[in-house]
Amino acid sequence: MSTRRMVKINDEIRHCLCEILQLELHDPRISSITSVLRVKTSSDLEHCLVYVSVLDEKKDETIKTLNNASGFIRKLIAQKLNLRLTPEFKFILDDSIEYSIKINDLLNKIK
Repeated sequence: MSTRRMVKINDEIRHCLCEILQLELHDPRISSITSVLRVKTSSDLEHCLVYVSVLDEKKDETIKTLNNASGFIRKLIAQKLNLRLTPEFKFILDDSIEYSIKINDLLNKIK
């Protein structure tokens, strides 16, 4: 599969995941400050790693809940996208935004 096609698939999956998190998942265990940063799908469309940023204290609970709801999320993605296969999702916490905020604060203190 071409990389251009994979980039397009990853973008579509990320867009659908953002919609699902915002409009369709109403679980109180999922933080309202959750963002899908990046999606990486395997070339055979079997697996998909979803890098998520959570900007409050419910990080572990949010990731655990998303991984538990991955079957439901997979079903919603299959309804929205016309793919031959819908991948299995694994949600991973990405704390790069928090890290950059922390570094920026440290640099501002030095000034």
